[in-house]
Amino acid sequence: MEQAHAGDLNWRLSAHPITLLVFLGIRIGALLMYLFGVLFIHNFVLVFILTLLLLSADFYYLKNIAGRRLVGLRWWNEVDTASGDSHMVFESSDPNVRTISATDKRFFWLSLYLTPALWVGLAVLAIVRLVGVIWLSLVGIALILTITNTVAFSRCDKFSQASTFANRALGGGIVNNLAGGLLGRFFR
Repeated sequence: MEQAHAGDLNWRLSAHPITLLVFLGIRIGALLMYLFGVLFIHNFVLVFILTLLLLSADFYYLKNIAGRRLVGLRWWNEVDTASGDSHMVFESSDPNVRTISATDKRFFWLSLYLTPALWVGLAVLAIVRLVGVIWLSLVGIALILTITNTVAFSRCDKFSQASTFANRALGGGIVNNLAGGLLGRFFR
């Protein structure tokens, strides 16, 4: 029997297996509810409500719980009350304090990018099969929610990597070398 290595797609290697399973369960549940609704149930109102509840739970759970626990990232939107301008705020955990499991990271990013692609495929299927514009509206809502989280977490990750690089560069070698060199020249 093969031995599992860090980073393998095996939920048992996760640092937070319950968070990971709930995250994946909600995501897969929303997709399956839509598929079963289109193929077997044919009760649009029931499928719409249940899928929308799962999509909303996925959006909230990913944004506030799974992202923070699995990869140490979180985002939210703030509105300036004076001007009415909206901007995104990104938060990342300190890499010196918390280590992120390679397995959690792979599951998170794979699921984050794969889910919108699956919803796009379902949108194409809805258009080709002509199941109705009403079913396409549900796929549109799913795409809006999943793409919003995908874009926000991608930006959050870039922000995190940039701030980590800046902290290492400014807090570590560059500033110390410059300050040491300037002070050394000053006192010679």
